[in-house]
Amino acid sequence: MTSVLIASDSHGLTKELEEITEKHTADLYIHCGDSELDFDAGQLSAFYKVAGNCDFDSLYPEQEIINLNGLRFFVTHGHHHQVKRSLTNLSYAAEEHGANVVCFGHTHIAGAEKIGNQLFINPGSIRMPRNRVEKTYAILSWEKESDIQVDFYTLEDGKIEDMTYQTSL
Repeated sequence: MTSVLIASDSHGLTKELEEITEKHTADLYIHCGDSELDFDAGQLSAFYKVAGNCDFDSLYPEQEIINLNGLRFFVTHGHHHQVKRSLTNLSYAAEEHGANVVCFGHTHIAGAEKIGNQLFINPGSIRMPRNRVEKTYAILSWEKESDIQVDFYTLEDGKIEDMTYQTSL
C-alpha cells in the first residue's frame, strides 16, 4: 500500500514535526506551507514543502508537482488561489498541471473532498486548528486508484475515526 503523510500550518513547531515523521512511515511526506522554518531545517528534511504566506525563506517553491504510483499531486499553500473563498482557482491551477490530488493548507480547516476528478486534501493545522478542536494532519493511502482513503490524525489521540474519507480517482 502506498501512503502519503500530509501536514500544514505548523507555524514554528519543530518537536511535533519530528514526532509525526517518527510515528508514521510513508512513501512521501508533504508540508503544505506555513512551517515558519528555514527551508533546510532538519525537521522538514523528509518533506516536500512549499511556501506559505508566513514562510519567508526564498528557497521555498510556490508549488510542487509530484507523481507517485498512478497519482499526480499538486501541492501549494493556497493563499495565492483564494482558498478561503472557494476551491475553484485551486482546481484550475491543479488541472493545468494534470493533477488529480490537490494538497493545500492556509485555512487551518481539515478536510477531504472529491470534486469532479480531483481529490482535495487540507490536513488542517498541527498548531492552530479551525472548525475542530483537534490539531490535525492527514495520511492518504491507496493500493489502486479505485480504493483511496484519507485518514486524519492528532498527535495526542491518533486517528480521528469520524473524519475518514474514502473515494476513487
